[in-house]
Amino acid sequence: MSFGNDIGSLSPWERPAKGLVLVPERRRLFPFMTVLENLEVGAYAPEARAAAKPSLEEVFALLPVLAERRTQVAGSMSGGEQQMLAIGRALMARPRVLLLDEPTEGLAPIYVKLLFDLIVDLRRKGLTILIVEQNVHHVLRTADRAYVLENGRIVMEGKGADLLNDERLKTAYLGL
Repeated sequence: MSFGNDIGSLSPWERPAKGLVLVPERRRLFPFMTVLENLEVGAYAPEARAAAKPSLEEVFALLPVLAERRTQVAGSMSGGEQQMLAIGRALMARPRVLLLDEPTEGLAPIYVKLLFDLIVDLRRKGLTILIVEQNVHHVLRTADRAYVLENGRIVMEGKGADLLNDERLKTAYLGL
């Protein structure tokens, strides 16, 4: 990915080759395909396809439940397992920037914790992650930098931990 370049003119299928990958809201898996088939779809770009085998091993190491269920049809998995599969599929593209749109939507608390543990692990490995999320507590505990949007405008910004302790944020957005 050439940072600083406009990607607005690129087609959605061209963006992964530039290092930008999205895990969309509600996961958007292929429900009648297996876990393995869904993961293989993630290695769409030529560079990702060439590295598919090591990428698959990395995804299975990060998310062992996917290795255990590689032959299971994606639509039969729990919501949390499907979210892990959606992230695994995105990682198969070997992104430099991973975009997560409402990743905790509809997840049980145990999967929310697993998801944020995974995000912390991926960040430690050098992956840049941009999260759009309403689960403010978890995001602010995890984020290096955070922005609070209201009606499409940035109304607060700063380090995640600083915003978590900001009285204005607690009063206006967290109801504390």
